[in-house]
Amino acid sequence: MKLRLFMLGIIVAAIGGGSGGVAAQNYPWCADYSGDFGDTTNCGFVSFDQCMATVRGMGGFCVINNTYQPPAGLSRQHAAKHHVRRNS
Repeated sequence: MKLRLFMLGIIVAAIGGGSGGVAAQNYPWCADYSGDFGDTTNCGFVSFDQCMATVRGMGGFCVINNTYQPPAGLSRQHAAKHHVRRNS
């Protein structure tokens, strides 16, 4: 079931991604998948827990998004920690 949802997400992103430029996703956590998913990265998670819930059982790990731009007034580390605490 997770594989089907993952593939559906890929298809929707490919169809809807015809706007020209590519912009980085502005979320603080990335999932790096391995195994059947190859070396794929998804930087669409607001918390570490959300990211881990997605990769659990699929083979992968979560890392801080190095292209994340926090909202004005917050540092990168503060924003990432804030998201983890708020959603824990």
